[in-house]
Formats: sequence, structure tokens, C-alpha cells
Amino acid sequence: MVGDKRRLREGGRHPPTLGKAEHNANKESALHARRGRLPRRRYLSQPRAENDLFKDTTMTQSKLVIRGGRIVDGTGADGYLGDVLIEDGTIVAVGAVGATDAREIDARGMVVAPGFIDIHTHYDPQICWDRLATPSLEHGVTTVVMGNCSLSLAPVRPATSGVEGGKVKLIKMFEKIEDIKQATFDLAVPFNWESFGDYLDHIRPGLGINVGALVGHSAIRYYVMGADSQERIATDAEIEAMCELMRGAMAAGAMGLSTSYVDIDEDGRPVPSRLADMREKIALCKAMAESGRGVLQTVPYFIDIEKQLENIEELGDLSLASGIMCSIAPITYSPVAPENWKRSLAKLEEQRARGAKVFGQSMPRSFDINIILSETSFLLYPVRKWDMLMKLPLAERIIAFGDPVARPVLVEAAERRIMPLLRNMAVGRVYAPENARYLGRKLLDISAETGKSPADVMLDIAVADGLRTEFQIRGAIHADPEIVSIILDHPLIHIGGSDAGAHVTQFCGAGDTCDMIERYVREFGKMSLERAVHRMTGEPARDWGIRGRGTLAPGQAGDVVIFDAATIARGDEIFEDDFPGGANRYVRHATGIDKVIVNGAVVVDKGAYTEARAGVIV
Repeated sequence: MVGDKRRLREGGRHPPTLGKAEHNANKESALHARRGRLPRRRYLSQPRAENDLFKDTTMTQSKLVIRGGRIVDGTGADGYLGDVLIEDGTIVAVGAVGATDAREIDARGMVVAPGFIDIHTHYDPQICWDRLATPSLEHGVTTVVMGNCSLSLAPVRPATSGVEGGKVKLIKMFEKIEDIKQATFDLAVPFNWESFGDYLDHIRPGLGINVGALVGHSAIRYYVMGADSQERIATDAEIEAMCELMRGAMAAGAMGLSTSYVDIDEDGRPVPSRLADMREKIALCKAMAESGRGVLQTVPYFIDIEKQLENIEELGDLSLASGIMCSIAPITYSPVAPENWKRSLAKLEEQRARGAKVFGQSMPRSFDINIILSETSFLLYPVRKWDMLMKLPLAERIIAFGDPVARPVLVEAAERRIMPLLRNMAVGRVYAPENARYLGRKLLDISAETGKSPADVMLDIAVADGLRTEFQIRGAIHADPEIVSIILDHPLIHIGGSDAGAHVTQFCGAGDTCDMIERYVREFGKMSLERAVHRMTGEPARDWGIRGRGTLAPGQAGDVVIFDAATIARGDEIFEDDFPGGANRYVRHATGIDKVIVNGAVVVDKGAYTEARAGVIV
């Protein structure tokens, strides 16, 4: 489309989000009142105290009965018609429930399933101002695991300590790797904590969704070693200090540890976790295992299959040394390297054969992504000359990308490093009237028409739009349903890798749960509904140690999603400006989801958020 039209949800409340100044919020309220719509709720530019924002919001429905739905209980067993009774947040009966004084929900014609579990998200910053982790909840997700890929917001040294290990480095890594802006952090993430337990205490009030939190290896390493964490291996004393932090985090409620084999920081250097040797990794895994639980999540060096296979082998060693479960994400199919997925699955099977507990993660959606030069893009990291310009303030960036003297150098660099991306790139949203003719067209086609190279065409269009053009890459990776369905159904693969809450100006990771049912169950017929639900509920709950969740059975938590199997869908991506300070992100709004219930409280009702907040740390 020309311009930036953003859809607002109608007919319900919106979660609290930080926005621009109060007069802008008031102006928007008046505008949408005239249109008969409910505006998005915004914070002011200076947010209120945390206690004011989230106090007195925790609530559960004391009694709730869901009647007449098709119960798909998360075990993989065949579905059946029946009722579910929830009292004080816990399921007390499943099957035929007699007369009761509980609030009744009519689920006839609907599927009643356990709330979905998303094991790979990055909501660590967002949960500070958005206790609903939008939009994951409206896609039926009742539990998210965050702190993946070695990044968490704790432990962190206070600014007053005068010791390296503070928030500045964490913010820069999150900004570079997860696409959360510095201004958003400044406005909405107070860093009034130091330990991981302090952070959990900060986010606990008013949670609308259940949260499992991993401790980031890079955060722990930087807390202990400061700048040296990116220069050398740790000493024995430093490793013991990290292990003490790990023990403290597990005692406070952490789910486990995350690390990375591939990520780079704001200066293009390996993140701290990549400097760790096996002594350190084994010690941390053993410290975690002392709690009797814990998982290790990793992101592999996926740009080199041989290194990725080495990463999987190392995870096998770590699992055998400590007894913990290890998870590596993502395992995907690419037509550029069509055998790599098979080699990765075979390596996972090797680890299982030697007694290690190592799983991969994969997602149902194709790896579709957008590049907007006014935002950030990890796809441009390999193009050093472009990546350097992406760090400039927007006004300077526009001038730099439009410089005719620099243009040949920029074009050559792009076509040398990312030509496969340029071949698959099409023009999405535009702003300048003269760019309207390019909507939906591939850069290659425009290149043939104009006689200019694809990179030249891209820069011409982007500069005319003030760099706000949306360039789309669709169906290039993980897009063959025949192959992807094999990966998704493999017993050593968990449904994960959504990245919800990260890369927010490049794609929306939320919605994989709906996509799984919409396409792989309903459209492609590659998996039964019961199998798909089990893969997103009972299975991750069991393997990730999320106790008391994932199935519909007496004694389990009252986490439930009610949906129409014939219409459930993830929805289209929408570019909105509802992040703190008016920052942008992509979102998706699900269809076909009737209700989402968290610990017995209806949090989403027919697409609208309620005031109920009953989420917990799991």
C-alpha cells in the first residue's frame, strides 16, 4: 500500500503500550471516537510508576465450565466431545460435567485445547511494559519462554556500582540482535534490578501470560567479566562466580540457560557467550542441574553446516556431562543447501543414540522477512558498508544512501554479498507517489525494465521514500511444505524458533501456532489436529520441564484455548507504531480464536483483551 495504514482492533480493550506524547494520544482518541473505534491504549512519554501501572490487576475466575467442545487434550489422543471444569485456576474435571454454579462458556462447534506453549521468544524487554506479550496471547499462546540466544536483562550491575557489567552493553546487544530500540529501553525498561530474581520480581505483578525465563549466558558472562568477556576464556574463579549466579537464578525461578554460537554485538564482535570454553559451559550446566531441572537453549552457527553439526555434537557432550536437555534453534530447509536439514536431523539422532538429550526447534512458517532501511536488518550484516550506514541517525542515513558518489560502491558490495536476497526481493509498502507503480513488483523485473542493477533500483526507491520502503522476501527459505512437514513431525524436533518479540521491524514471529493448524493440518493435511496440538502443548511441557501444564486433565493448570478449526489463521502482518516512544513493529492478529484462558482467567475473548491478569512465572 502507499503510506502506512495501520489496523486497530475493534470492539475490545487493548493492552497497555507506551506511545508518544499525551496530546497525540488524546487526538487519536478523538479521531477514532468519530470513526466508532476504540483507540489503542498508550502510556505517556514519561511512564507512571511501575506499581501504578500494574497494581491490583491479578485475577482468576473462581469457577469456569467450558461445555460441549471437541476436547483435544494435548496428549495426542483422539478428540472427543465433552466439558472442562476449572476452579481457582486449576482443572478439576474433564469429560461430562454436571450442573454447577460456575460461569458457563458454550464451546459447541469449537476445539478446546490446552494453551499453546512458545519455547523461543524474546519478550524480555517488552514484558516490562506489556504484561500480555502481545500479540502472542491472541494466537492461543498461554506460556512463553524468553531469554533465548544468550540474551537476558539480568543479571546486570547497577550504574552506581562503577563496575563494568551494566545495562549499556545489554541494551546495545538487544538493539543490534533483537531489534529493540535504545529509545524504547530508555522509556520503558527501568533496570531497577540486579539479580535475575530481582528481574523476575519486577515483571511478576500483573502478568497476563505465563512466563518461563532463561538466563542469558552473555549477560552472566558480562556481569562477571565486563569487557574481558569478549576477549578471553574465563578463569576458574570467574567460572565459579558465574555458577553462583546460575544457582541463584535457578533458585529464584529461572527455567534454564541460553547461549549462542553465532550472534554478534553492535560492533560486529562475537557476543560474550561465544568466548566460553567447554570448562565454563559444563560448569554452568552442572550448576543448573543442581536444582533438579533446567534446559540449555542454543542458536547454532547456521551459516556453516559443518560448524552447526559441531554445535549439535557439543550439545550432546554437555547433556551427557550434566544430564540436562539441550535445544538448538532453528533447523530449517533452504533450497540453496537442500541436504543440510537431513544432516542436522541425522546428527540429532546420533546424540540420542549415545544417550544425550538434544532436540532441535523448527517452525511451520516460511522464513519471510522485510527490509526497511530506516529501521534495522540482520540480513545486511554481511554487507559491511551498508551495515555501517544503518547505524547512522535517519537524516544522515538518507543522505549517505542517496550519495551518488558512494552509490557504485554500495551497489557492488550488495550484489557481491546478498545477490540471492535481491533476486527474491519485491516492493511492499511505499510512500512517494512516484513509487506507487512499483508496488508488488520484484526488483529483478524493475531492473530489467530500467536497465539498472537490482541494488541500484532498491536504493532509488528507498531514498525517494525516505528509506521507509518495505522490501519483502517471501518463500525463499523453509517454504516447501513437503520437506518442512517432515522436519516438523520428527520426534527430535520441537515446534519452536518463532522469535516472537524480536526482530520486530523485520517480521512478526507470533502466529506460528495458528499457522501450524491453518496450513499443516487444514490446508496441506500433513498432520492430524491432535498431533499438532500435542506438538505445541503436552510435548514441550514434558520435555522443557513446564510442570502442571500442556494437557487438559484434573490437577493441571487452567490454561485453555478455544478455537474454530475451520477458520483459525495467523492473519497478515501489519506495521504498527505502538511500541514505547512510537517505535514500530510488525504484528499479526489471529482469526478463529474464540477465547484464551490463563490459569482460569479469560484473557482474550473473541479477539479482544480483557482486564484479567493471572499469569505466573513457570
